[in-house]
Amino acid sequence: MNNKKLLALAVTASVSAAAAIVLYNSCKVSIPRGAKAISPFDVRRYVGTWYEIARLDYKFERNLTNVTATYSLNEDGDLEVDNKGFSPEKQLWKESTGKAKFVESPDLARLKVSFFGPFYAGYNIIDIDKHYKHALVAGNNLKYIWILSRTTSIPATIKKRFLDKAGELGYNTDALIWTKHDLNA
Repeated sequence: MNNKKLLALAVTASVSAAAAIVLYNSCKVSIPRGAKAISPFDVRRYVGTWYEIARLDYKFERNLTNVTATYSLNEDGDLEVDNKGFSPEKQLWKESTGKAKFVESPDLARLKVSFFGPFYAGYNIIDIDKHYKHALVAGNNLKYIWILSRTTSIPATIKKRFLDKAGELGYNTDALIWTKHDLNA
């Protein structure tokens, strides 16, 4: 083989290896340092509709109000995720459907969620009340956190508990966006 062919083969192998590393890292999910997912966890009690009470801002939900997430259990044990929010600027509802799978076992509230093909993100339920009415959900890192409720409000005691826990983990709770709920889908 001549030098040009060897060089082309080496470049192709390097590009393929780099692409594989990017794909592998994009599918990897984690949990923020110090956070622990709820265990035991009962997914059947978790399914249904949750109202987003607060979140850290990110591009997929930027400027949305009336945000909900509805979880349905599939026959294979995975979840379907239907996220919906209203854009006051565009005067329309935005909706995105994805899937969630357990990272380990169904009794540990560590899931990976995908709305875009093979790309997953961490979805870690790190606090939940005993009645499964209020939940604190952490993403892969300290950029993503959600406070969820079965209703459009949350008791002050639960709010304080969740904010304290998020703050202890290093989240900037002052940057939370408190979701407005004033419309029906």
